[in-house]
Amino acid sequence: MYNSKIIGLGKYLPDHVVTNDDLAKIMDTNDEWIQERTGIKERRWIEEGSEDTSAVMGAKAARIAIERSGLTNDDIDFIVFATLSPDYYFPGCGVQIQDMLDMPTVGALDVRNQCSGFVYAISVADQFIKTGMYKNILVIGAEYHSNGLDKTTRGRGVTVIFGDGAGACVLSRSEDNEKGILSTHLHSEGKYADKLIVKSPSIAHWVPEIMENEGDVSYFPYMDGQFVFKNAVVRFSEVIMEGLKANNLEKDDIDMLIPHQANLRIAQFIQKKFGMSDDKVYNNIMRYGNTTAASVIIALTEAWEEGKINSDDIVVLAAFGSGFTWASAIIRW
Repeated sequence: MYNSKIIGLGKYLPDHVVTNDDLAKIMDTNDEWIQERTGIKERRWIEEGSEDTSAVMGAKAARIAIERSGLTNDDIDFIVFATLSPDYYFPGCGVQIQDMLDMPTVGALDVRNQCSGFVYAISVADQFIKTGMYKNILVIGAEYHSNGLDKTTRGRGVTVIFGDGAGACVLSRSEDNEKGILSTHLHSEGKYADKLIVKSPSIAHWVPEIMENEGDVSYFPYMDGQFVFKNAVVRFSEVIMEGLKANNLEKDDIDMLIPHQANLRIAQFIQKKFGMSDDKVYNNIMRYGNTTAASVIIALTEAWEEGKINSDDIVVLAAFGSGFTWASAIIRW
């Protein structure tokens, strides 16, 4: 069986910075309130008139990842695109990437696992490589949240959290079974789907029905924040420990933890529980907010760019989010 290894990383963030003070001008909130509850100071939102979309941002991050990998677009055998905010209801963003990067007619699929999306996506790609089906796979996480948020006081509990951005990596076949992705671990608990959800539009509740009811705001994201937080801290711990145990590793063996950037308080809770020092956990939510499927890959890219990840390091990716879904990946760099 082959092993898979990340050989190229890239990220893209819109230039437009939206601070907490900026949000305070359009809704009843303030910098102290947001930072105390989330740790977020600012986020990036796509400006009106920009060409950026989830697919466009994904393509920009992908070009960087492919260049850094030393490969060309023609070397990519398959595309996996993780997002909750595709450009269209259908088709998915994966096929748009094939076109935007002028690739051969390689296969492409979208992964719709929201905050866990990138870890799920890299698990899918890892299995394709381990079985020998593909050699080089482009994995992307990208989100365009800002155009679908309720930017009023009514929606502040959700709106202040989310940002736009994209990250990408090239996963490639490796003959070295001691390095690369050692294992991935995926879970779901659908009975809590309505705790973090966008209910409409859906086939069961389509656009005309929404328009007929002036008070229907089911097209905006809904989150039961406290319930999500309580479940997240439990599942994060469980899925990280599951991954470590599967590879005969201990908490002290982790050189870098890249948690999904949902809430700085969740990451700090896990860090304290695991007894980890600040230099072993990478957070950037204070700068970008929660970029959902893009958050783990953006953070991984930045940690690598800053020299915080080195050869032979044990790197752990972990995420929890809507679904509920949660996942981890254990990597020896």
